[in-house]
Order: sequence, then C-alpha cells, then structure tokens
Amino acid sequence: MQAEFLPINRKEMEERGWSQVDFVYVCGDAYVDHPSFGHAIITRLLEAHGYRVGILAQPDWRREEAIREFGRPRLAFLVSAGNMDSMVNHYSVSRRHRKTDSYSPGGEMGRRPDRAATVYGNWIRRVYPDAPIVLGGIEASLRRLAHYDYWSDRLKKSVLLDAQADLISYGMGERSILAIAEALAAGIPVEQLTYIPGTVYKTHRVEEGQGIWLPSYGELEQSRRAYAESFRIQYANTDPFSGKTLIEPYGKKLFVVQNPPSRPLSRQELDDVYDLPYRRTWHPSYAAAGGVPAIQEVQFSLASSRGCFGGCSFCALTFHQGRIVQSRSHESLLREAEAMTREPGFKGYIHDVGGPTANFRFPSCRKQETQGVCPDRQCLFPRPCPNLQVDHTDYLSLLRKLRALPGVKKVFIRSGIRFDYVMADPKEDFLWELCRYHVSGQLKVAPEHVSPKVLRLMGKPGQEVYQAFAKRFREINQKLGKKQYLVPYLISSHPGSTLEDGIALAECVRDMGYMPEQVQDFYPTPSTVSTCMYYTGLDPRTMEPVEVVRDLHQKAMQRALIQYRDPKLRPLVEEALRRTGRTDLIGWGPRCLLRPAGGKPPAGGKQPPGTRLAAGKQPVSRQQPPGPGSRPAAPRGKKKTIRNLHKKKS
Repeated sequence: MQAEFLPINRKEMEERGWSQVDFVYVCGDAYVDHPSFGHAIITRLLEAHGYRVGILAQPDWRREEAIREFGRPRLAFLVSAGNMDSMVNHYSVSRRHRKTDSYSPGGEMGRRPDRAATVYGNWIRRVYPDAPIVLGGIEASLRRLAHYDYWSDRLKKSVLLDAQADLISYGMGERSILAIAEALAAGIPVEQLTYIPGTVYKTHRVEEGQGIWLPSYGELEQSRRAYAESFRIQYANTDPFSGKTLIEPYGKKLFVVQNPPSRPLSRQELDDVYDLPYRRTWHPSYAAAGGVPAIQEVQFSLASSRGCFGGCSFCALTFHQGRIVQSRSHESLLREAEAMTREPGFKGYIHDVGGPTANFRFPSCRKQETQGVCPDRQCLFPRPCPNLQVDHTDYLSLLRKLRALPGVKKVFIRSGIRFDYVMADPKEDFLWELCRYHVSGQLKVAPEHVSPKVLRLMGKPGQEVYQAFAKRFREINQKLGKKQYLVPYLISSHPGSTLEDGIALAECVRDMGYMPEQVQDFYPTPSTVSTCMYYTGLDPRTMEPVEVVRDLHQKAMQRALIQYRDPKLRPLVEEALRRTGRTDLIGWGPRCLLRPAGGKPPAGGKQPPGTRLAAGKQPVSRQQPPGPGSRPAAPRGKKKTIRNLHKKKS
C-alpha cells in the first residue's frame, strides 16, 4: 500500500485521528514529497521514527490565523525557507525581481516572503511566544553566523537572532533533527539543547575554554578585515572530525554558539533515507495550477552522492554538505531506478545519476573516513593531492547496471563532472563510456574562466587542464563517430576579474566558436569564500588584497563580453573595448569581436568566423584551438602529462 502524503491542514490531521501534531514544518516551498526536496526528507524521517508531522507549505505569513492551522505542536515548529535561499529565489544578481518561482504551484512568484526564515520565525513567535522554533534548510544553514547580505549590502547578524528562533539545524540535518526530537520528547527544555552536533544555539553564558572565540559582531561591523579573519576560522572548522565549537559574541551578555558539524551518514544510513516511502511528486492540491515545475528536473534523476571535495571558492557546499563525499549503495539506486521505470510519464530515460559532482562516489582519500579532511589544503587545487584516490570503477559499474535495467533506454549524466578529476585518472575507460553512452549531445563542464589569476582565486585548475580534456573529448567522439560538444559554464565579474580578464575570456569564447546563451554573473551568496572576497576585498585564506567589481554597470560589461555577438549587448561590449584600449578588436579581421558600426567590409574582406548562426540553430561549443594566452593542450598518450601540467601550474 502506497504511503499517504503528510497532512497539510487540520482536516487531514483529524482524518488520521490526531488531535495534535508533534511538529509543524513551515516551508517556503510547495509540498513535494520527493527526496530532492529537503522538507520531504526531514518530515519522512521524523515520521519513520514515530513522530506526527504536519506541513504548512507556503502559508500566508500576513495572516496570524494561518499559523494556527494545526495549533501549537507538542514539540516544536520546524522552519525552512525551502530548497533555495529565498533572496536568490526572488532576485537576480542585478537585484531585479524574478518573474517565476519553480518551487511554487504553476511557477507563481510571491508565495513566500523575502528572508523567509526570518519572517516565518518572527510570525510564529508573535502567535506562540513560548513554542520552540528550530530553523533548518539552506537559508538558515548559510546564515547561521554573522554574514554579508548582498541584497542589503551590509553585514547581518546570525539568522538565529533575527528570526527569534531557539536552534539552527545546519548542514544535512538528519542526525541533528532526530537528536533534537528525541531530547524534546524526553522533556528537555529547548534552551538546554546546547550539546548536539550540527546545531547553533544562543546563550547568555559561555564556559571558559568551551571553544574558539570569533570576533564580536561589533568588531565585524567596524572592520572588514576582522570579518575575513572570522570567515577563515569558520572555513577551517567545517569538518565534523576536526571542527571546533565556535563562539560569536553579540555584546557582553549574548553569544551565538556553533557546535561542530554532524558526522556524515554511513552508506546504510543514506540508503535508509532514500528508501523512505516518498510519493515522488507534488501534493495533489496543486493539480489545478499544473503542479510544481521544480519536479521536472529531478523526477527521473538519481541522487547517488552528497558532499564535494572540489572546493570551488564560489560554492557553499563546504558549509552545507561538507567536503566528505557519501554515496548510496548500488542496490539502493537500482531499487529507486526500477521503481522509477513504473512511474507515469517515464519514457526510458534516466536524466541524471549524480550529486554535487557526478563522478565523485567516495571520499577523496582513505584518511577522511576516520580523520576528516585537511583544514589547510584542498584535494584537487592547485594540483591533485598525492593521496587523492582517482578511480571511476565503482561509478562505471553503477552506470552499467542502470543501463541494463529493463525499460531503461538511456542513462545521462547532467549534474556535471570534474574534468580535472577525469584527467587525473590514468585509465580512460570512464571518458570512453561517458562519450559512448551518457552524453545527450552536449556535456556540461565548468572551466569558469581563462585568467590564471581569476582561476586561482576561484580554486579552479588552469585552463590548460580544461583544454587537454576538451581535446581528448573531441578525439574520442571522432573515433566513436559522434557529434557531441562541450557546454562550458563561465562566470563573469568574479572577485579578481577585471575588464581585461573579461576580454581575454571573450577572446577564448571567440576561438571556441561558441556563443553561450546564458552566462552566470558572479552572485555573492552567503558563506562562500568568493562572497567574503567580494565584501572584504581580501582573500580570507591568505589575507591578500583582491580587486573587486561592485558597480553593476561594470559587471554588466564583463557579462556582455562573453556574449559579444548579441546585437543588444553591443554598446556594453564596445564601451569595454574602448575603456581598455582594445579597439584592435573592433574591425573586419578574423580575430575581431565587433564589426565597425555602420561600416562595410573592405573589398574582398570576410566577416569574422562564427558571427552568424543559421536561423533557429542552437549555438553549441565546437572546441577549437586554445584561446590567446593559453598553453598547448597535453600531448596524447603520455599518462603523466596532466599531472605534469598541474605541477607546472602550481
């Protein structure tokens, strides 16, 4: 018998014979009972441990009676802004309001407030002054201590204080939420829950020697350097094995205390989480609106792992999922895939088998399983660590089993792979099978930039590693007789990137014969190294100064350079070229980015290659020789070549 959806109102609660729930889960997302949605995992996990849970999905926070739907829960209110930070969900990097919300019925915008965790917390506190409130989800997780807020352009306090909550369950919250539930059920007051890993609490008293003292909020307001120093300490204490308790003072009598992170789940525990009885779709009450768009990307995808040791500066995974990779067993994934083949709408295609990085299936070295990650070095940057385990055998075995399932026509990998990890593998069987079976015409990869300086600040490998990967990808596809292309993700105006760096990136795009339809302008979201650079002008890892572009017009110019062929962006591109004295790139030559305005090509002159696309044709990446300033691609056949490239880069 298929499990029921959890109750979303009093009527459904009473139909179950309940007079009260143990927890009310207040969420900024629509209710989608699928393990790609954090609220589904936490509520099903609590249900599996015998707790009664009601879900208030996207309640109207402007009406006090809406929070009274279930009454006061026996144990606590659980609050999440949803799968995304509500400000990222609502606003583009230019601070313009987005038009749709994929996590709302029919994509309707406006179903959650800005700074949802804070608004929901204060709303509950007004109506139920003495009820325990526990914040979770990515918004609370990444705002758990004082943080730079891009949308107000200022430093903000811990969301624990702003939301008037009692606890934050940060990171992947399975362990911490069960510990909180058990303690509350045992009658322990919420203010005494100061010992649970993976939580943040507030207190008026701190014992001597309890943990590491961070600069006070007052000091952070006065000094951006102090914030960079505080962030460096936080970044060094994100590991569950070596992380220490952190104490952030707010005046002399109030402290926000972060306990060390929760231990990662074992493979069996992770399997158990994904084996819970999810309905794997949106609540039927959304049918009239056409459902919830966000399910489309994940409904026929498999989450095989969590955590990432990639260490990209602009990514918040270190603070949320952590650097220790945890993966599900083949048996668990095959059970889910088999069930997927019986779902309505399944047409034989598994859209993805991955996680934060698809080809990471186990910790980067054996030490991490018992001692954690190194606090002062990365696994892949600036070159692969000598202790790095580079092996795609397990992932390949999983993909082969999935391909062999009855009813499965194709298995794609769309969540992205680390090309530097692929190139560090002395065997090429993964790359061959990737090209033969798992690319749907285009493969997403993330070189991000070409400037050595910018790549170093991003924590990404040098361009020569990407060029070597692109060359080998092209060669293998030629031998297979396949026309498949790389779609490189690029980031404009990252800290350290100047207009000159933007032009170098545009020239590389020109030489690839590729016009990206979408470009990610750097977005300063809470709790990333790059956001700390953006706010402070310092690299917190070294305390070296970093040039930062904050002016929206200059950011727009860097972004436009990558899409220089778009006629609407011509004024911005031309302004950037003239500002930097690069008018040599305006003309009729094959290396020019812009044609002269209103002019005609000289007699017999040719237009720059790639300036026009056939009507209706989607631009794709056709890898050409490396762009200006790049190093030659690695020669084929020398297995140590890529390692040598990494050494040369460092």
